Amino acid sequence: MTRVVLLGGGYVTLHAYAAIARRLGGMLRRGEVELVVVTADPCHSFHGFTGEVLAGLLPYERTRTPVAAACRHARVEHGVVVSVDRDRRTLTWLPAGETTTHVMGWDHLVVGLGGREPTGQVPGLAEHGWTLRGPGDIARLAARVGQLAGSPEDAAAPVEAGGGPLVVVAGGGLAGVELAAAVADRGAGRVRVELVHGGSALVPELAGSQPRLARRAADELDRLGVGVRCGARLEEVGEGHAVLSDGTVLDAAAVIATTGQRPVRLPGLGDGLRDLRGRLVTAPDLSVVDGVWAAGDAARVAHPVTGEPVPANALWAIKAGRHLGANVARSIAGRPTRPFRYRGLGRAASFGMGRSVAELYGVPFTGVLAWVLRLVFFLRFMPDRRTAARTLADTARAVYQVAGRPDRRRVRSARSGTARDVPALTDPAVEAA
Repeated sequence: MTRVVLLGGGYVTLHAYAAIARRLGGMLRRGEVELVVVTADPCHSFHGFTGEVLAGLLPYERTRTPVAAACRHARVEHGVVVSVDRDRRTLTWLPAGETTTHVMGWDHLVVGLGGREPTGQVPGLAEHGWTLRGPGDIARLAARVGQLAGSPEDAAAPVEAGGGPLVVVAGGGLAGVELAAAVADRGAGRVRVELVHGGSALVPELAGSQPRLARRAADELDRLGVGVRCGARLEEVGEGHAVLSDGTVLDAAAVIATTGQRPVRLPGLGDGLRDLRGRLVTAPDLSVVDGVWAAGDAARVAHPVTGEPVPANALWAIKAGRHLGANVARSIAGRPTRPFRYRGLGRAASFGMGRSVAELYGVPFTGVLAWVLRLVFFLRFMPDRRTAARTLADTARAVYQVAGRPDRRRVRSARSGTARDVPALTDPAVEAA
C-alpha cells in the first residue's frame, strides 16, 4: 500500500486530495493507496468571506467545513506534526488532547501547512493583538468586532464625529483594506477605524498595474470613514494601545494584524530546502525532494512565465494544490509529472454590499459588477456545495435586509475630518435587486 500524507487542512490539502482521489479512485477502493490528513484544525477555514463575517453579513459557520467531510476517502487525524524524517520517510505527530507523540510512515508527503502572521516581529502583538490565520482566530475577532459595534439598533443611531472605540488595522494590502472596510461597515460610524501602512501607497498589489482600482479602494475607505496612515508601521501593541513607528500612540480597543505571513516550519524540512523567507523551494512540478511536495504559503512556487514567486493567496494555493495532487497521482501510477503552468486569474476586494474592486485577466471592474464577480468566484471554490448554496441564500437575505435599513448614516470623513451623510445601502443597483 502506498501512503500519501497531507499536512494541514487548508486549500492545498483539500484540492490535492480531490485531484488524487479523482485519478486514483480505483486504487483507493482496492486499498492500494491510503490518504491520511494530519491537521491541527479539524475544520477547513474558507477565508474568502472573512470580510462579510466581520461585517455581520454572513455567519461564521459558513466559512467552516469539516476536513473529514471534504476528504471523505481519507483518514483524518486531528493533531500537530512535530518533525519529519526524510531518510526514513516518517513523521512524528502529537494527537490533539494527548501528551504522547506517534510516528507515521509515508511514501509521499504533501506540505500545505500555510503561514501565520509574524506576531513575533511586533512586541505585544501575540498577547494583545488579533490575527486571522490560526484556528478560531476569525470567530474570536468577529465576536470582538460585534462587541465593539453594539447592536444593529445602536449602529443605526448617529454619533458624534470622532467618537466610539478605535480599531487599528495594520497592513495596507488587499486584506488590510478589506478588513478595515468590514469593521467600519459593521460599526456604522460607532467604531472608528485607523489603517496603518508602512508603504507610501495603499494596495501595492494594484498600485502598479491597476492604479484606478487602487484609487477606488482608497476612496471606498474614505467613504466609510476609515483613517489612513501611510509611511508608519506598527511598532508595539499593549493592552488598550498601539505604538507606531512615527511615535504616535493610539488608544486602541483592538489591533488587527494583516502584515503578511511567515511559513510554518517543520524540523526535518530545512537543510537547503528553503529560501531566505523560509519557504520550501519547489521544482516546476511542485516537488521539493523525492517524495516531498509543497504548495501554498509554505512554498516558493515559481511563476511559469516570470520565474518570480507566485502570490501567497487562496487562488494560487488552490490551483497549485490541484496540480500537485495530479502529479502525486501520476507519480504513483508510474507516469511522468507535469510542470505547473497556471498564470493567474486576478484579484478582488469588497467594501460593502454591492461595492468591490476586481481585476480579471488584467481587466479592471468596480461596483456591483466587481462585487458579483467576486461572489461567484468565491462560491465556485467553496469546498462544499451545500455550504455554498447556504452562503448564497444568506447573501441574498443580507441584500434584502440592507435594502430595508435607514437610507443614511453619519460617519466621519477620514480626509476632511468632518461628519457627513453616506448611503447605508451602498449602491442603487443592489437596492433594485
